[in-house]
Amino acid sequence: MEKAVFPVAGLGTRMLPATKAVPKEILPLYDRPAIHYTVEEAARSGFSKMIFVTSKGKEAILNYFDRDVELEEILMARGKKEMADFLRGLSEMAEFIAIRQGVPMGLGHAVLQAKAVVDNEPFAVVLPDDIVLSDPPLLRQMRDLYLRTGKSVVALYRVPEEQIPSFGIADAEVKKDGQVVIHDLVEKPSIQEAPSDLAVIGRYILEPEIFSILEKTPPGRGGEIQLTDALKVLAKEGRLLGFIFEGKRLDIGNPEGFLKASLEIAAERGVKI
Repeated sequence: MEKAVFPVAGLGTRMLPATKAVPKEILPLYDRPAIHYTVEEAARSGFSKMIFVTSKGKEAILNYFDRDVELEEILMARGKKEMADFLRGLSEMAEFIAIRQGVPMGLGHAVLQAKAVVDNEPFAVVLPDDIVLSDPPLLRQMRDLYLRTGKSVVALYRVPEEQIPSFGIADAEVKKDGQVVIHDLVEKPSIQEAPSDLAVIGRYILEPEIFSILEKTPPGRGGEIQLTDALKVLAKEGRLLGFIFEGKRLDIGNPEGFLKASLEIAAERGVKI
């Protein structure tokens, strides 16, 4: 398992006007673009091929991870070897591949665009709006669970009751051996109707069979092909596990969350504000 898919084709409308000319994935969280943190997590988890499902105007994402020899030489000449080495290391993190999603038709549709590159092997899906801080990395822990069980894995996170209507919630059962078996996924239920407080967050380890399921999945909410609808098929067949994440999750999908995440990451680095 070496490939991780990053759906980054969205317009970033919740972050306007900042994202009018700059992809939201490139906006800095403290001192690095937001996308850096999720790619680094995947690289630390053993993934060596990063697949960006992208769209027009997102070229800066690939540019960030590309080699800039001229800039490195200028930094070296100015005695800034440490930064030159850091920038060189970006391109050495992994192999980077871009696929265009011509028409935005939902997360499931975005994942489906990666079928030809992923081929017939398990892979990760990483949503860059979710920054997770843990050691070992969340994706590493999920990858290990997949290698032990051979079943697709979804990251789950306990949320306060009042936040339940904002998430997809898992109907899950914790078995005696500690495995968390997902029976169903409910999209944004009311507090009264929610089967648990376990919210789905943006990390998945998926079997390649998900592609054939997505190809048969009709458009759902908003006329889009939803990844959740395909995962529900796996759940009903007993082939979907949950991994309950207990570290820090930072939601950078809106300006307030982005600011909080920047402050949190700065604090993690020892910056006093």
